[in-house]
Amino acid sequence: MIQKNDLLENGRKLPLMEEFYTIQGEGANMGTAAYFIRIGGCDVGCHWCDTKPSWDATHFPPVSADEIADRAAAFPAKTVVVTGGEPSIYPLDYFTKKLKSLGIKTMVETSGAHNLSGEWDWICLSPKKFSPPRPGIHKRAHELKMVIQSEADLEWAEQNARFVNEECLLYLQPEWSVSEKIMPWLTEFVMKNPRWRMSLQSHKYMRIP
Repeated sequence: MIQKNDLLENGRKLPLMEEFYTIQGEGANMGTAAYFIRIGGCDVGCHWCDTKPSWDATHFPPVSADEIADRAAAFPAKTVVVTGGEPSIYPLDYFTKKLKSLGIKTMVETSGAHNLSGEWDWICLSPKKFSPPRPGIHKRAHELKMVIQSEADLEWAEQNARFVNEECLLYLQPEWSVSEKIMPWLTEFVMKNPRWRMSLQSHKYMRIP
């Protein structure tokens, strides 16, 4: 169980799993440089998750949000992507305010399973059936990224697309372990429904973090 009072200090500390500077591999910002900050802790539990070690936040000692932000500011892109785990578990107002004060563009990747705090320039919403998004997050999303493992997931994708704003970009992303198998019918679906775009985990093809 996440010991919020001990770890967070109202967002001044975060259970940091890892941080690294790399190329964004997915979605609307694919191919752009960014500093990734992966926060430990997730209660969604996707069986195909490729970062299951991030689920238990108690494995990651709390780190000063100020220190994380200062390290991110040292890199040229001046863009931070906060991911997890599930970052919406934590109060992120303090952290994003600090990032903004350093001239850093703030992005987040979230399932929306918890109320999202913080000031964000870009919100990538990736809903999961196991723990649906909280009300209101769809309208805030700049990007809806649906992970697809079977054709049944397309219905879930369409359900979520009904709630986003008109400017929100819609992406279907094949789950990596079945991507080659499902690509033919997923490609056909996008061609028949061109409001959707394909998102590939290009960083895995490029063999970068």
